[in-house]
Amino acid sequence: MAFMGEHTKARLILDYEDGRAALSEALPEFTSHPENFGSAGDLPIGALATVFRVKEAAQEKLWVKLSTIEVPDRVEVPPIAPDPGYEGPGVALASARISVPAAGRVNETVEIAFEGPSHGNPFTDVELHAYFSLDGVEIRVGGFYDGNGRYLVRFLPERPGQWQFRTESTARSLNGHAGTVRVEPGPARGAVRVAESFHFAYTDGEVYRPVGTTLYAWTHQSPELEKKTLETLATSPFTKVRMCVFPKGYIFNDNDPGLYPFERDDETWDTTHFNPRFFQHLEDRIRDLGALGIEADVILFHPYDRWGFQDLGAAADDRYLRYVVRRLAAIPNVWWSLANEYDFLTAKTSRDWERFAKIVTEEDHANHLLSIHNGTRVYDFSAQWATHCSLQKVDYYKSAELVEDLREKWGKPVIMDEIGYEGDLEYEWGNLSAQEVVRRVWETNLRGGYYTHGETYYHPEDVLWWAKGGELVGQSADRIAFLDKLVAESPTGRLEPLSLAGVPTPAGGVAGEYELHYYGYSQCRYVTVSVPEGRDAVIDIIDTWAMTTDTLPGTYSGRPRVELPARPFMAVRVRVNKAP
Repeated sequence: MAFMGEHTKARLILDYEDGRAALSEALPEFTSHPENFGSAGDLPIGALATVFRVKEAAQEKLWVKLSTIEVPDRVEVPPIAPDPGYEGPGVALASARISVPAAGRVNETVEIAFEGPSHGNPFTDVELHAYFSLDGVEIRVGGFYDGNGRYLVRFLPERPGQWQFRTESTARSLNGHAGTVRVEPGPARGAVRVAESFHFAYTDGEVYRPVGTTLYAWTHQSPELEKKTLETLATSPFTKVRMCVFPKGYIFNDNDPGLYPFERDDETWDTTHFNPRFFQHLEDRIRDLGALGIEADVILFHPYDRWGFQDLGAAADDRYLRYVVRRLAAIPNVWWSLANEYDFLTAKTSRDWERFAKIVTEEDHANHLLSIHNGTRVYDFSAQWATHCSLQKVDYYKSAELVEDLREKWGKPVIMDEIGYEGDLEYEWGNLSAQEVVRRVWETNLRGGYYTHGETYYHPEDVLWWAKGGELVGQSADRIAFLDKLVAESPTGRLEPLSLAGVPTPAGGVAGEYELHYYGYSQCRYVTVSVPEGRDAVIDIIDTWAMTTDTLPGTYSGRPRVELPARPFMAVRVRVNKAP
C-alpha cells in the first residue's frame, strides 16, 4: 500500500472520509464549493495549497494527516514488444509497395510511404526504421503506422544531395527496402536552434525571435473556430504558439473535442490503438502555423484533464511519446515541451520526466528545441536535454525582473512562457491589465529574455483566446508588435541586457551601438543617457503605450539630458552613429 501526500490528487483525497476532513480544515474555501472539484480535482493537493495560499504551518499539518491514509498501489501494465514473427517466412522481404518522392528540398519534410500489412495490431506489432545517409553521415528515423495498411517515414534533411536510405522492420514486407532521394536546395529556413547561448536562429542562420502566444486547446475546437484563430494569427505579431496535444478540461474548457488520440473500448481508452485522424488533424494545424511563419511549441503532457490522459501508465506514456514524435519530428516548425506545469502531474516523478526527455531526443532525428514548463517548482534546467528554459512566474508580482539572474544561472535562453495573462477573470493568473502585460514584456526583453502572451477576457460562450483561440480583444498584442519592431531594428536583431551603474530600470540592446532604456512605472521628467566618447547619437523618445517614436532634432554626445513627459511606460532609444 501507498500513502497520500502533497502529490495526491484532490479528487482522490475527497473520496476518503479522513482525507475530506483534513482537506476541509486546510482548504475550506475549496471543499465548500463543489464546483471546484470538476476544474481542479485532478490537481495535486500541493498545487492547490499554493494557489489558495495556505500558510506553511497549515500545509505541514495537512501533509502529516494525509501521510496516515493508505491508498492502493498503482498496477503498471507492462510494455508491449514488437512481434518479430508478425509476417511469416512466406512473405517476401521488401514486398510492400513503396512510394518515394522524385525529389525533396532542404529543410522541408520528405515522406516515404508504404502499403503494408494491417492484420493484428500494427501500432504495437510492427517496428519500422529507415536509415538515411549522405557523405558518410547516417541518420536513423522512426516510422509509424498511419492506419488502413499505410506506413510512413518522414525525414527532415538539412543538406542537399543524393540521400540513400534503407529500411529495417519486424514486418518482412517493410524490411530491406533501399533507394535514394534527391534533396535539392530550397528557400525554407528550417528548424529553430539555440544561437549565441541565449538566443535563437533558424537552421539557415536567420535570426528568430520568439514572440509567443498561448492557445492551449485551439486544435480541439470546431473547424470554424480554428479557421478564425488562423485568420487572427495571420495579422498578429506572434511567431510561436504554445499548444497541447491532448484536449484540455478546465474552467472555460467544458466542451468535448471531436477527435481523441486513442480508440475507445467501451469507456476505456485503448492506448495500444492510436487514432490516425486525430494526429493527421494536429499535423494539418501545425503546418497551417508554419505557413504563417509560426513555430508550434507542442505540449506533450498537461494536468488539466478529465479523460485520464495525464495518467495512462508508463508503458502507454512511452508508446504515445514515440508515436507523436515520429509523426511530427520532420515538420520544421515544431518545438517540444514535455509538459505544461509538470509538477501538477501527480502520477509522474522526476525519473519519468528524464525518461520522457530521453525518448524524445532518441526519436527526434531533427533535434528540435526541447524544454519543460513549471507550475510552482522550477525544473532543473541544467539537464543536458533542456535546450532552453520555459518558465511560469513563481511570484505574483515579479517575473520579468528575474530574467538576468536566470540567464546567468542556467546559461541558456530564458522564455517567460507564462508571464501572466491579459484579462478580466477573478483568478490571479488571468486578470492582468494590458499595461501590466506590456510592462512585463518590455522588462523581459530588455533583460535578455523572451516572453509568451496570453489573453483571458470573459466570453459568454467561453471562447477565451488562451485556450480556444478565436479573436483577440485585448490591447497588448499591438504593443508587443511595436516592441518587436524596435528589437528587429537593432544591428543584431536581438537585445542583450546592458548593465548601467546606478540605474535600476532595465536597458537592452547592443552596447555602444543601439540601446533601449525602459522606465516602466517611473514617471521621469528627464533622464541622462551616455554616448560613447568621440561619437554622437540620434535619440528617440518612445511612448510604449501610445506606440509613438519621436526623434529629437540633431545629434548628441557625452551625457545629454533627455526631457520626458513625466508619465509612466516611457522609453528612450540611443542610436550611436558609426565612427567617422
